[in-house]
Amino acid sequence: MTSPSHPHHPLDAAGLKVVLEAHRRYLAGQTGGRRATLPHADLSHVQLEGADLRGADLSAARLSGAAMTGANLAGAILFFADLRDADLRKADLSGGDLRGACLRGANLTGADLRGCDLREGRMALQTLTGGFRILDHDRLEGEADGAVLGADQAADLTDANLCGALLGGARLIKAVLDGADLTGATVGGTDFTGASLRHAILAKVDLGFANLAETDLSGVLQAPPLLVFLDDQPLETVLRSHELFCKTGGGEGAAAKAAGVDFRPTRGLQGRCLSGLSAARAVFFGLDMSGIQLQAADLTGCDLRNTDLRGADLRGARLMDAQLTRADLREAKLGALEIGDGRMVRTDLSRAVLRQANLTGAYAQKARFLQADLAGAQLKGCDLRGAELEA
Repeated sequence: MTSPSHPHHPLDAAGLKVVLEAHRRYLAGQTGGRRATLPHADLSHVQLEGADLRGADLSAARLSGAAMTGANLAGAILFFADLRDADLRKADLSGGDLRGACLRGANLTGADLRGCDLREGRMALQTLTGGFRILDHDRLEGEADGAVLGADQAADLTDANLCGALLGGARLIKAVLDGADLTGATVGGTDFTGASLRHAILAKVDLGFANLAETDLSGVLQAPPLLVFLDDQPLETVLRSHELFCKTGGGEGAAAKAAGVDFRPTRGLQGRCLSGLSAARAVFFGLDMSGIQLQAADLTGCDLRNTDLRGADLRGARLMDAQLTRADLREAKLGALEIGDGRMVRTDLSRAVLRQANLTGAYAQKARFLQADLAGAQLKGCDLRGAELEA
């Protein structure tokens, strides 16, 4: 029974097994069959790989962190469901009702979302005192004190992995897909009216037949160029000159100025010496940059999402407003850079986005993280002594 102070009710493994078996019989038309009806159930982190839940009612269910690889959820009711960080790779969500669902950080690689409904959903609460309270996914925990009846809440797919997803005909009206990776997704006939796709990855995506009325496409990342030239020189030539400049203390080569440059054609920068690189607003998305030397580099506003920065030396680097979602910064050096005569330059990550970044074992003494977004970041063993963090 639902607790009067909580909108979700728990369901143990044995109870779930009974529900799944009854639903299997229901789908097969066998005696004893019963449709799975689990509104407001707490199924967080449950294992449902390959489960057949076609047409099931999972409205407002909590499925955050659930393992649902290959699950069949065609036609399922997932209205206002919490699917944050769920593993939905190759899941069939076609024709499903996902209005108001939260898919923040979910992995939807290869999922089938054809014809699904991802418009705004409404969820209100009648309290024991007779009033109504608008719910959203960030306030579900411990907020209910009465029966859930059914806020305007658009589908939230922030940072979701939608690589190769089949979205043809899906209604993503006013949905939030900021930072979502739609690489190779099929979007023919998809309705993105009023949706936000800020900084979304749209490589190998044909938007020609999608409805983009009032859609926010600012900062979207499309396929990388085949070649990049700086002052009529290939990018690789410029980088080699910069490395020579660093190794000779400025005696040979030349410092690179690469503001706004897309570095993806390099395919990797691991172990390279690019100290002092001037590359504000540059794109490094998905690159292997492990062991790179970028001391005192200007990386303001750079796109470093999904990058491998393990063991990278970023001491004294300027990383204000940088996008570092899902970046691997294990053992990275983010501390202050000593520049002699008792002076130092601190690594500045003010306003940087580090959602789901891995900073395990990183050295970040005296680094600045003012207004930085560290939601879901792994900080185990990260040395933050003297670092500036929000109170």
